[in-house]
Amino acid sequence: MMEGTRDSVDAGDPGTGAPGPAGPGTGRAAELKALGRRYALLPLRLFLGVTFCYAGLDKLADSHYLAARTDPQSFYAQTLAAKPHSPVGALLEPALHAPTFFALLIAFGELAVGLGTLVGLWGRLAALGGATLSLTLFLTVSWNVSPYYLGNDLPYLMAWTALLLAGTPYLSVDGYLARRAERDRARGLTEDAVRRRTFLDGSIAAVALGGAGLLVGSLTATFVRKKPGPAAAATPAPAQSGGTGGSGGAKVSVAAADVPVGGSAAVKDPASGDTVYILQPKAGQYCGLSSVCTHAGCTVDPPRNGALSCPCHGSKFDAATGAVLTGPAVKPLPKYTVTKDGDRLDLGAQSS
Repeated sequence: MMEGTRDSVDAGDPGTGAPGPAGPGTGRAAELKALGRRYALLPLRLFLGVTFCYAGLDKLADSHYLAARTDPQSFYAQTLAAKPHSPVGALLEPALHAPTFFALLIAFGELAVGLGTLVGLWGRLAALGGATLSLTLFLTVSWNVSPYYLGNDLPYLMAWTALLLAGTPYLSVDGYLARRAERDRARGLTEDAVRRRTFLDGSIAAVALGGAGLLVGSLTATFVRKKPGPAAAATPAPAQSGGTGGSGGAKVSVAAADVPVGGSAAVKDPASGDTVYILQPKAGQYCGLSSVCTHAGCTVDPPRNGALSCPCHGSKFDAATGAVLTGPAVKPLPKYTVTKDGDRLDLGAQSS
């Protein structure tokens, strides 16, 4: 087991390098420093473990994740949308031929990585699995995020790299097995016997933990996941007389001067509370587009160079029509009518 390096207890004389006298509390301070170094990665480990457990269970509970290929939010549809824009697009072909298998592999893989990291069992192997998953997501769904630091999968990859280098030697099953191995060596067991015992007990723990993860994941997929119901038809709210917009509620408008060609102004849809961009893609042509990305519900950025970009996974939408330019989103942004009334632009009803 990797132990933390010991701190120098005393500061020492700056001229000679000789150790100086120990002052009150010096030993305690050294102990706290050593303790801090020892558990420095524990918060990161807990965060990654909980997050990947949650991510795996969330996928298994999602009614769309394992849905038919026609569902635009299914694993198949998302993979198909990411393929043309990914540098490893050709490697995604097997996932398109067996989408259910690969979807379950990713979900249960995230759950296994999360559990292994939390309990500290084969920590470096779990970190390698987490890094592999994060790298895969970075090269597919997050590849088009610009600038790169707005994507979330690359930071996860760097975080997993830290655990891959350090392992999980403290407050962990790995740490317990390493300490027991040291005791076995001290009482005269051969190195081969120590290694066999450590590997066998680690394997038993891994099988038990894997079985627990498989059981929890299967129960989640069976009893928590709901089948996607038929899409409800949108019923436009009735317009009210005397200054109300077609989207229902109070009238929403902005000054036409606030929406330059190629630019936008943000308003709120009074019916849903969502932000809507009122745009002028061409001179005299006005439209409204929802700011809610149809992939994962993130807020897309205002238009730039004729496109609205999602900072979460890199989807891009046409600023004139809302159509998808770059996946992983597969559905266009909902569109609103916009009418010009003098020097004002009025937000109307959602038209798509």
